[in-house]
Amino acid sequence: MSLPDNLPSPSFYDQVGGHETFARLVHEFYRGVAGDPVLKPMYPEEDLGPAEERLLMFLEQYWGGPTTYGERRGHPRLRLRHQPFKVNPEARDRWLGHMRAAVDTLDLPPVAEATLWDYLQRAAFAMVNTFEE
Repeated sequence: MSLPDNLPSPSFYDQVGGHETFARLVHEFYRGVAGDPVLKPMYPEEDLGPAEERLLMFLEQYWGGPTTYGERRGHPRLRLRHQPFKVNPEARDRWLGHMRAAVDTLDLPPVAEATLWDYLQRAAFAMVNTFEE
């Protein structure tokens, strides 16, 4: 039995496991950030929980999950939100290192992993706002 052609195809969010997958990704990422001497000082809260929640909501919404981020925080304005922080190539590379380790814990199908990683790399490069040390 085949499905009708008019059914919406599942979002990337649903294809990779939904909330559980993104929650694991973000949690693993922030485990790395917590001990990073360059990245950790960029987070105003001592507890990374609020930052973890914001990134989770953003990624879920971006990939087709709940729209909670937009409902609570409005338009993402990623570059503007990161402007107060010195995001140089070293910070970008550290961010990508922690995110790569987190992605590796997910055991995603190769195409899904490549899709996610491509976005994360592009996003990280776009956040660089200085080349100062």
